[in-house]
Amino acid sequence: MNSHLGIGMTSQRTRDRLIERLREKGITNEAVLEVMRRTPRHIFVDEALATRAYEDTALPIGSGQTISQPYIVARMTEVLLGAGSPQRVLEVGTGCGYQTAILAQLVEKVFTVERIAPLLQRARNLLYELRLSNVRYQHSDGNWGWQAHAPYDGIIVTAAPQNVPPELLGQLGDGGRLVIPTGGQGQIQRLRLITRQGDEFNETLLESVSFVPLVQGDIS
Repeated sequence: MNSHLGIGMTSQRTRDRLIERLREKGITNEAVLEVMRRTPRHIFVDEALATRAYEDTALPIGSGQTISQPYIVARMTEVLLGAGSPQRVLEVGTGCGYQTAILAQLVEKVFTVERIAPLLQRARNLLYELRLSNVRYQHSDGNWGWQAHAPYDGIIVTAAPQNVPPELLGQLGDGGRLVIPTGGQGQIQRLRLITRQGDEFNETLLESVSFVPLVQGDIS
């Protein structure tokens, strides 16, 4: 039996179970839960790992990167949408494109930056397959954000720098929300929400997390 077919036969039940698990962990935004229910996470992981796609766990996607745990995707998205639906969102770290796909179904426009070219190309192909056409892609160092399309109503960072890059703060619009993990590998990393009011940045510490580092430079 084709493995994708096998997953297709059980996917709705397994997806529903994942959504229940996210509810139990405290995710309350119904729009986020519904988008995650209908988005086929198994297409974003290696076929050998596809049967594990709806477990609440991070999985490797190659190039030393991972697809984030569904709870973390849901949590960061819920926090980003905490003040309503932002129109323009910058995502730093496209990775396999799963978080991008979730965002693209919830906000008007997503601008996503990835330093590893093969990952970016694969993500672009997958989002095209899903007919998500409101995403712009850039191959570059995420520490620099994407100045050409700033300011953003929301910025979400899916890798952990030691400190918040000042360029990202500068590209956050007034009233905007930045959701970012900080801390080195092997250290306790914390998820932060930073909101901008004029020239003031207010920070809320959320939970402990574990992300790959936000590395400088791009890889072709």
